[in-house]
Amino acid sequence: MTNSKFSRRSILKGTAAASAGIMGSTDLLQFAKAWAQDAQWKPEAGAKLNVLRWKRFVPAEDEAFMQIVAAFSKAMNIEVNITNESFDDIQPKASVAANTGQGPDLVWGLHSLPHLFPDKVADLSDVADYLGKKYGGWVPAAEGTCKKDGKWIAVPVAFNGGYMNYRIKAMNDAGFKEFPKDTAGFLELCKAMKAKGTLPGFALGHATGDANAWLHWVLWSHGGYLIDANNAVSINSPETAKSLEYCKALYETFIPGTASWNDSSNNKAFLSGELYLTSNGISIYAAAQAAGKGGDAKQQAIADDMDHGAFPIGPVGKPQELQLCFPILQFQYSKVPNAGKAFIAFMMDAAQYGPWLSAAVGYLTQPLNEYEKLPFWTADPKRTVFRDAAKRSLTAAGIGKMDEKAASAIADFIVVDMYANYCTGGADLKGAISQAERAAKRLYR
Repeated sequence: MTNSKFSRRSILKGTAAASAGIMGSTDLLQFAKAWAQDAQWKPEAGAKLNVLRWKRFVPAEDEAFMQIVAAFSKAMNIEVNITNESFDDIQPKASVAANTGQGPDLVWGLHSLPHLFPDKVADLSDVADYLGKKYGGWVPAAEGTCKKDGKWIAVPVAFNGGYMNYRIKAMNDAGFKEFPKDTAGFLELCKAMKAKGTLPGFALGHATGDANAWLHWVLWSHGGYLIDANNAVSINSPETAKSLEYCKALYETFIPGTASWNDSSNNKAFLSGELYLTSNGISIYAAAQAAGKGGDAKQQAIADDMDHGAFPIGPVGKPQELQLCFPILQFQYSKVPNAGKAFIAFMMDAAQYGPWLSAAVGYLTQPLNEYEKLPFWTADPKRTVFRDAAKRSLTAAGIGKMDEKAASAIADFIVVDMYANYCTGGADLKGAISQAERAAKRLYR
């Protein structure tokens, strides 16, 4: 690096001071210019880079990200255009671009998006290897999600840790001094909270992040899997049946309307004071804190009264979680591949990545091992559980191999629909499993 002022060690230490946001714009631009001089990837002359990303849930994260974009654009002397779409709209728009061969150069998407069209995306192994060697290697789920046939078809920028968000007083009033660590205790907590009129609620609709996360936990924690280790369809099992019965017992304690919830529904219900327990990222807490600092006493009271817990351990006896990976891919049709690779590498360098992650206040967690040392993770104990989300996660394929079929199963909500159909009475136990099995076998034939 040209400017020795910005060493990796000093940046990681300095993140404690920068935890409220990104470094000053002057320092960031200075670093960006120094980084550009030594960059392995030199943008094409006159490059215009178009990036499609998911809409932010934490405003401070978006602000920090756009400062990174501005510094990169000025230092590299290229135009960078950012387009934001909702979680649910990213995959359809990316699929259209892949099929038509035109659209954004980079897509920063969800879960296993690049596996939906692996022959249309560029090999990013050079970027991933560069970052992995520099920052302590990748967690297993990151590598499993973004590699195909030994090549990186995307770079895992971050994971969104989805964990239990709960009101402390409601939990205590239900007779629990601490959040349950096993699935049996968790069900008893939900029943007790319902009896007290402080209802839980979890998305059963097509919520790409929330519903997939908690329902795969229900399935996997009981030992059920859509596919086995050999990628054979295995959803029709006694373990799946037990998980469905467990989920229905949970559903009977829920606030009305969860069958139609999207990824923002539980946020709104929790912040309105109607919901007391849900599965989500830290965005609910972050929003309540931000509103409280702005003078909203009700939201400050919610922030003070809430905490987070890991997904309880089920009969399998170990963490079985699906945390939301945010991979960034580059299409082969892009005319500015070097600009795209430079952007990804720059974004994940410690000078930007540490303060950006801090600005996300726990909504995002690192897939690179070295970043778990960032001090903001323990500055507020209520966010610490999210630090290990990527390390605790399986890939979207569960115990199977990540590929286009597993990606399609997530995109098609096969597991989500199985639980929704049974819990809402749309199908009996055998019918719900059979529908999921047929849908899976169509993919895996």
